[in-house]
Amino acid sequence: MVQIGDVVVSLDVFREKFLCNLQACKGECCIEGDAGAPVEPEEVEKLEDLLPVVWDELSSEARAVIEKQGVAYTDQEGDLVTSIVNGKDCVFTCYDEKGCCYCAIEKAFREGRCDFYKPLSCHLYPIRIGSCGPYKALNLHRWNVCKAAFLLGRKENVPVYLFLKEPLIRKFGKEWYEELETVAKELEKQRLV
Repeated sequence: MVQIGDVVVSLDVFREKFLCNLQACKGECCIEGDAGAPVEPEEVEKLEDLLPVVWDELSSEARAVIEKQGVAYTDQEGDLVTSIVNGKDCVFTCYDEKGCCYCAIEKAFREGRCDFYKPLSCHLYPIRIGSCGPYKALNLHRWNVCKAAFLLGRKENVPVYLFLKEPLIRKFGKEWYEELETVAKELEKQRLV
């Protein structure tokens, strides 16, 4: 682990390679698992505000879940997560003509229909933010559905921290990310990564 400000970063974030491979996984991370994506309370408000923008793109099942319990709920572990359909699909999951799933919120953002990209936990994946005493902790999460992304990342030599530059800046700021890059170069020089 290395410390940057009030954040401790696992060496795996520097060491491991990752590059999303939607052709291989078809966006499975949005539809697998036993809970929705972790969200912050302030993100729930943003998701609620975005409902009119994405409502028509959501499945009828997703709309029914949202009408019944809202865009988020507290899961068995006590975490606030996006609501899910049929015990697995995030309510914001949609499908294209090839059967690949995508996030309705991210699509709306890319089309300029909203200013919220998607929940930070989704944007930062495969990094999960935890805590380590008084510090935030960035740890690499490994999930079988992302096996192709780890393989492609190795092939293309894209470290996790580099793949996640945009969401890391979104969360911690540009100066913090520049310090992270400096640490990465030093770790490479020392052959620790």
